[in-house]
Amino acid sequence: MAAEEKQKGWALKEHSRAEQAREKEPCVLLGQQLGEAERFAYAALCGISLAWLFPEPEQSSFRVEFIEGFVKWLDLPEAVLPTMTAFVSGLGGEGTETFAEILLKDPILKENPVVITQDLLSFSLRDGYYDARARVLICHITWLLRIPLEELEVLEESLLESLKEQKEEESETAEVARKKKDRRRKLKRYLLIGLATVGGGTVIGLTGGLAAPLVAAGAATIIGSAGAAALGSTAGIAVMASLFGAAGAGLTGYKMKKRVGAIEEFEFLPLTEGKQLHITIAVTGWLCTGRYGSFTAPWSSMLQSREQYCLAWESKYLMELGNALDSLLNGLVNMMAQEALKFTVLSGIVTALTWPASLLTVASVIDNPWGVCLHRAAEVGKHLAHILLSRQQGRRPVTLIGFSLGARVIYFCLQEMAQEKDSEGIIEDVVLLGAPVEGEAKSWQAVRKVVSGRIINGYCRGDWLLRFVYRTSSVQIKVAGLQPVDLDDRRMVNMDLSAVVSGHLDYMKQMDTILKAVGIKTKECRLEEKGSASLFSPPAKKSQQAEGSETQEEKNRVQEEDEAEGE
Repeated sequence: MAAEEKQKGWALKEHSRAEQAREKEPCVLLGQQLGEAERFAYAALCGISLAWLFPEPEQSSFRVEFIEGFVKWLDLPEAVLPTMTAFVSGLGGEGTETFAEILLKDPILKENPVVITQDLLSFSLRDGYYDARARVLICHITWLLRIPLEELEVLEESLLESLKEQKEEESETAEVARKKKDRRRKLKRYLLIGLATVGGGTVIGLTGGLAAPLVAAGAATIIGSAGAAALGSTAGIAVMASLFGAAGAGLTGYKMKKRVGAIEEFEFLPLTEGKQLHITIAVTGWLCTGRYGSFTAPWSSMLQSREQYCLAWESKYLMELGNALDSLLNGLVNMMAQEALKFTVLSGIVTALTWPASLLTVASVIDNPWGVCLHRAAEVGKHLAHILLSRQQGRRPVTLIGFSLGARVIYFCLQEMAQEKDSEGIIEDVVLLGAPVEGEAKSWQAVRKVVSGRIINGYCRGDWLLRFVYRTSSVQIKVAGLQPVDLDDRRMVNMDLSAVVSGHLDYMKQMDTILKAVGIKTKECRLEEKGSASLFSPPAKKSQQAEGSETQEEKNRVQEEDEAEGE
């Protein structure tokens, strides 16, 4: 019996030693594992992708700085810099597939290609903030290497969990909890090594960003106990202030202390409970009594990010508009207008139509509140721009989505940001649905500077209400919510929603269906996550990206979980 006890004690000691050995096991950056040819291909792929994603002259400094830092990160010789600079300047685009194949043939990446996503994420966070352009690049490289986009979200969530050191859910088994904890530990150690390797004095000198809390979280063995102790005191403050906004409250902590110009109401309402490395802000277009009496109601099914907000603005005026819409559209006038449309060519250009007399007699019912809200939406949009520029939300990519006058708020937000310095790298994607804004391409040129990912314009050619409120405008005016915006830019994605939206009110009532149609994730349809990858893929291949069947996606998910468990 004593011998058995002794053997058991010895086994426990050995297990403990093995655990400690795993903790001390050196974490090697991907750049130190790949051969020089693979590292060159990796950097070249990023350089060519940067040139395709951000070709504008004003993005030149970002492209060059990114690739210079990346060459150092991968420990490539300085002699390759002229070649990489040529790639980020737009040369060598035809080599994309070749470089991708070289990477996919490497034994390390063939076994687990997700390490590329992990490495790019680590590099992008090295300075303590998450640039929207960097996230768009990561999504694009992930797509090129045929890695499910969900993997990036998993890595981002793992990083946050390791920073917050949240307790495991009680419902989880010990084994599942251990595996998740192990995965977070590996990711955190990988980031620590990267930061300590390339950060040097920057890390020790307290950037006030991610570097401080990451290093303090357990880097004594890497940077020395004195350095870790110096960082530890500010770790919590640093991560909250830099990543999540002032005092960690982020957008929920913002309230308009006094009236700004004509604006009476401006507040962010949380749609979800969690935190995420990228956030989504939704803007509602009007309010009405009943089911859609709150700003949050239309967005109940959306799950684009685990951290989502809804902008509450000018509710008094939006409710007046909603009531006017109800009284106008629920009566005989609606039928009259539909009859008139039968004799109208739906060209997408608002023309001086011969509207029914019955409709024109009650025009003031809609014209007055609509005019007031048009003006206020523009003012609210400009204010939103300055909130985002001040990094109230922290240093994280932001996705904006809005319908009707909410889309107008976003449009004016982007226009205002475009006029300011340092406005790049904040906005990831924007989705405008039924937008009552200018539809001429020249009016959208400036927006390209601000948006890193996609500008989705969802329109409906048969939206007679939008046509009606613009009836007194110039004959040649174009409205974005009625037809495509012919902007020659990879960011611009026009989506005809006429099959889903029969009239303007449907933007609120059919939001769940519309979100799925434009590739925004919903609670009910998480399996459509791959569809969002198409937001970052070249337009020509976008349709292919969304074709995967549910069964195949399930297989991919099982395979990914197996790989994670095997790490």
